Amino acid sequence: MRDMSKADKAATTFTEGFNCAQSIVATFGPDLGLDRTDALRVASGFGGGMGRMAQTCGVVTGAFMVLGLRFGHTSPDDTDAKARTEELCREFVRRFRERNGSFVCRDLLGCDISTEEGRAEAKELGLSERKCRGFVRDSAEILVELLEG
Repeated sequence: MRDMSKADKAATTFTEGFNCAQSIVATFGPDLGLDRTDALRVASGFGGGMGRMAQTCGVVTGAFMVLGLRFGHTSPDDTDAKARTEELCREFVRRFRERNGSFVCRDLLGCDISTEEGRAEAKELGLSERKCRGFVRDSAEILVELLEG
């Protein structure tokens, strides 16, 4: 049930008005030594597909930050930690893409939120609640599996 707790917390954070990346990093960061305030700050530019450019989904970049916090290397000579982190990032993307078909924001949403027209369409269709909240939940569930595995 722990994964549901993290998924619920991440989804709630998103519903509160934080972006997708912030929702992931703020949920997992405190358990890994990054306080919530700093987590929200560091992830703030990654929402909307990295700076609202509709590129790599913020839940993916947020997950990469979390995996780096947990497994990342702090010495250039620690090639094992570097390789493990990269492998886990690839595995995260594989699982996320398996669930959602892509890891690119514009593909996931079916519109390009980097444009005014795309943002208007996303708002009109309620994509934040209809789709993004689910991507946040999926990301949190996958992260729990990877962090505990």
